[in-house]
Amino acid sequence: MATAAELDAPAAALDDFRADVRQWLADNFPASLRGKDNALRGVDGPTELSDEEARWTKAMGDKGWGVPTWPAAYGGGGLDRAQARVLQEEMARAGAWNPIGGMGVMMFGPTLLEYGSEAQKREHIPAIARAEVRWCQGYSEPNAGSDLANLQTFAEDKGDHYVVNGQKTWTSGGQWADKCFCLVRTDKSKKHEGISFLLIDMKAPGVDVRPIRMISGQSPFCETFFTDVKVPKENLVGREGEGWTIGKRLLQHERQNLSGGGANAGRMFAGKAIAQLAKEYRGANDDGRVADGDLRMRIVRHEMDQRAFMLTLRRAAIEAKSNQGPSAATSIMKNVGARLVQERAELAIEIMGMNGLGWEGEGFSEAELSQTRTWLWGKAVSIYGGSTEIQNNVIAKRILGMLDHQ
Repeated sequence: MATAAELDAPAAALDDFRADVRQWLADNFPASLRGKDNALRGVDGPTELSDEEARWTKAMGDKGWGVPTWPAAYGGGGLDRAQARVLQEEMARAGAWNPIGGMGVMMFGPTLLEYGSEAQKREHIPAIARAEVRWCQGYSEPNAGSDLANLQTFAEDKGDHYVVNGQKTWTSGGQWADKCFCLVRTDKSKKHEGISFLLIDMKAPGVDVRPIRMISGQSPFCETFFTDVKVPKENLVGREGEGWTIGKRLLQHERQNLSGGGANAGRMFAGKAIAQLAKEYRGANDDGRVADGDLRMRIVRHEMDQRAFMLTLRRAAIEAKSNQGPSAATSIMKNVGARLVQERAELAIEIMGMNGLGWEGEGFSEAELSQTRTWLWGKAVSIYGGSTEIQNNVIAKRILGMLDHQ
């Protein structure tokens, strides 16, 4: 029978860890950066870091807390789930934010930890954990979007290396990336079984990147062309023909993380909560509530949906860790998160009225002009990472068991 002291030990240890985290944040997080994180950071490319941002990024990278639950052997924090939750809570308390992210963290890193060789993990994971390398994704092609397995970019076996020829599109951040995790065809006689997962240096001869301009005026993604690009054999993740399996697993990680973005992206407009925004633009009644009753009710319903979604997301993340990774349920989370992002942006535009529709010129604040672009940017949320329609197919087949009838 365990003693009371033994039962209390884990809680006591967690209290000690919390105190250590709080002190570390006090020593390392610059007060000038409190609350200044931007959910859309990096959409317009990497920006030059201030001295404070550079110090904060290095501190988090050296500590491994940018990827707190990744193994310490590869530069991660090595924290368990409870410790990671404490870290998150204390960072929120301090107004601190995680400066380490991107596709290396949200998609490629977790996949490589599962499928990569020991040499590949030691080469790539620490650099991701320290934000030293920027990754992009080479999946979609002009004729292989919804039917991704129709991809035609071909990697020809040349003995100790491959020669890659083909085209990718919607390569997010391709013009700024150092490396690309890419699905290529290594066997033209098979569809799914002919696909392999290859790592390509974006600075290699024969890689040509052409940015695509969005309706928002930004160019966060590109067309990418490969012309006789040499790729060493050691850059093959898994075995030849395993790319479809590895690629699907990566998409589950992507959708899980995009769901998290759906929970948080756009939660603040012009630095204010949406209810506060409504009071300022539409007025408040004598009770201090949003004056427009219909708008007030829709804001309340949205906030309730948002809160329920975030709690469900947290539960799904815990289950994913206990079940060794995300499941097809990430498709549900991705769809709901996308709807919430777009719904919130539409509410903000409605609240701001004409002030929320400015593009440039006098008469609009910087925050109002930014909101217009945020609203337009949000239209892509239900497309990238797998469109809503594709997620509905995944949900129908893999969760509800609704198989096609011949």
